[in-house]
Amino acid sequence: MIDSFIERHVKPRNRPRTAEETIRILRTKVLPVWDGRKIQDIGRRDVIELLDGIVDAGTPVAANRTLAALSKLFNWATDRGVIDANPCVRIKAPAAETSRDRVLSDEELRLLWRGCAKIGWPFGPFVQILLLTAQRRDEVAKMRRVELREGGKLWTIPGERAKNGQAHDVPLSSAAQSILGSLPRVAGQASYLISTTGNSGVSGYAKAKARLDAEMLALARTDAADGVDPESIVLEPWRLHDLRRTASTGMGRLKIEPHVIEAVLNHRSGVIKGVAAVYNRYQYLEEKRAALEAWAAHIEYLTGGLE
Repeated sequence: MIDSFIERHVKPRNRPRTAEETIRILRTKVLPVWDGRKIQDIGRRDVIELLDGIVDAGTPVAANRTLAALSKLFNWATDRGVIDANPCVRIKAPAAETSRDRVLSDEELRLLWRGCAKIGWPFGPFVQILLLTAQRRDEVAKMRRVELREGGKLWTIPGERAKNGQAHDVPLSSAAQSILGSLPRVAGQASYLISTTGNSGVSGYAKAKARLDAEMLALARTDAADGVDPESIVLEPWRLHDLRRTASTGMGRLKIEPHVIEAVLNHRSGVIKGVAAVYNRYQYLEEKRAALEAWAAHIEYLTGGLE
């Protein structure tokens, strides 16, 4: 039933990225527990026990996402007359979620940049491009050579890869162009830029992020001031997505106008809303370029030359 749901509903009715995430949840969180069972035999108690197991494994937010995916599955099965009712009805999300506000400090950005240099290609340049462009993780990871225009000065993210489904032009700062230009050219039909095969984007985020964290911590302890116990130094946890918020906040500190920052982030809500959002089709390309150059210059100032 899950395979049918994926083929008949998930893939044709969702953007590729959303479909990919729903499929991942169903195949990693649901099938290992319910494989071989008929959907008609799954009840409310089964759903609750499945979610409890995910929470107990230390991933409560994943339990929320699993509940959402299951609810869609059971609604689809109900509409098709396969089951009489959705057992997810009135089951509350297991975990409370709050929006994150983690922004890396200037000192953390120095450590980050140096740590990226330590771990090297492909994850080091990948993280640096995330920071310099303020784009989403998967958008950068799956960047392809064909998406670069104007001699590498402009990166166009196609609508099918953008979260809001709209193509997005990202002016590349001189620093970003330099990093991309220094990457080894890996042969592959898909021509992914940050890749070890050329046929798929960079991956293995968790393992590579752990290496970067370790390098940042080692650098922080090496830099410890006289009289400070290096072992007492710790780094506050952060996520790759926090780099996007850090860049946005940093551009705000540089007095970049909010609507320009939203344009850089490819947001379609916030400062320009309602009817104005419908009629304002100006892409702010030159303003975005100036903003990203200013942000790159700030990073260069912090890191002593983007070495």
